[in-house]
Amino acid sequence: MITRFEELDWQETPIGELTLRRRTEPAVGEEIYEVKLGDEYLMSSLFTVAEEELSNLGLGAVDGDDLSVLVGGLGLGYTAVAALRDARVASLTVVDRLGAVIGWHRRKLLPVSAELVDDPRTTLVEDDFFALVRAAPADGHLGYSAILLDVDHSPRHQLDPTHSDLYTAAGLSALDRHLAAGGVFALWSDDPPDDEFMVEMHAVFDDAVAHVVDFANAVTGGTSSNTVYVARSRGTVEPTVDQPLEAAS
Repeated sequence: MITRFEELDWQETPIGELTLRRRTEPAVGEEIYEVKLGDEYLMSSLFTVAEEELSNLGLGAVDGDDLSVLVGGLGLGYTAVAALRDARVASLTVVDRLGAVIGWHRRKLLPVSAELVDDPRTTLVEDDFFALVRAAPADGHLGYSAILLDVDHSPRHQLDPTHSDLYTAAGLSALDRHLAAGGVFALWSDDPPDDEFMVEMHAVFDDAVAHVVDFANAVTGGTSSNTVYVARSRGTVEPTVDQPLEAAS
């Protein structure tokens, strides 16, 4: 038996003190992994349904094969691994601002780390996702088949206030430049569907939908919900496999 709380890693990061810990959850009688930023809980392996549905719903809206996928936010890895389980995915690039998080997976500290890092389709990149999508695509960039984003709590509640511009029509248009024609943007949110954000989505994308994802909450004994937004690019470039970003050292 492990101790009730076991700290697996602690690091000072540009956005605060980041802690990875493992503990036994009495409600389910299992070990769970959780990440804290200072005193704030960021994520837990107790609740992964919506993170996996971010990939399932996003990729489910993409046509074709040989897909190139960009994931913003590595976290515990469940979104990325769910994408790898789609046999059509030819390349997966995961961008995370925190080298500590990438290091956890390279050290295989988390339940899905081996599946993620041992897959030759995976490239892990230490960088600021928001800065990357603000910038123009590199010359020759042919666009991602899908961009899946799970960094902030929601379009209204960001971990960093500098992220807020992404959730406007201008910010979404900048991101759209990195999608192939018919490519899909999908976004996880901890809040209910946001009508004002949907206006911004409809201004840029086609077929924008807010999916409510319900899941059993073993702690409360009830049902909890997250939201996954999915929309399609109006671009004109044909989708193709994209070259991954430069991997983190």
